[in-house]
Amino acid sequence: MSSQSAKTTHRGDRGPTSGKRVFTIEEANASLPLVRSIVADLVALAREVTERRQRLLALAPSRPRRSADPYQEERDLVEEELEGDARRLAEYVEELRQLGVEARSEIEGLVDFPAVLAGRDVWLCWRLGEPEVAFWHEADAGFRGRQPLAAMKPQRAGQDEASPGHN
Repeated sequence: MSSQSAKTTHRGDRGPTSGKRVFTIEEANASLPLVRSIVADLVALAREVTERRQRLLALAPSRPRRSADPYQEERDLVEEELEGDARRLAEYVEELRQLGVEARSEIEGLVDFPAVLAGRDVWLCWRLGEPEVAFWHEADAGFRGRQPLAAMKPQRAGQDEASPGHN
């Protein structure tokens, strides 16, 4: 990271930037190599865990446990492994959170970066597979409210639309 993009700003007590790191578009994009790596691991594990849970549920007997069930020990082992994987998923989410990024969908690989655009607290939105952070949405809009950053109207002279803390 360059010294310019390493700048971290924290905002007041409202919206997505409440007490959190605030990203410029450049900072969010600069963090993508690490974020992409973590999110790729998160998505792969989340999908695997989901599939194994579904298979386990399909195999689980609908009747009460019997001590003579020859597959119960194997099911118990798979359940223990799933618990360990759930802890790993939580660790990936926490790793993103420590970077200042919020995981929104483990299966879709969707994350948000707190930001300030046009003086408003918003989320910069990125999904695994996208080459760069190119979307944003209002704090209460979510993924369906995603709008392209390129469509942002130019700001009045003297206002930097994506720089935090320049109010």
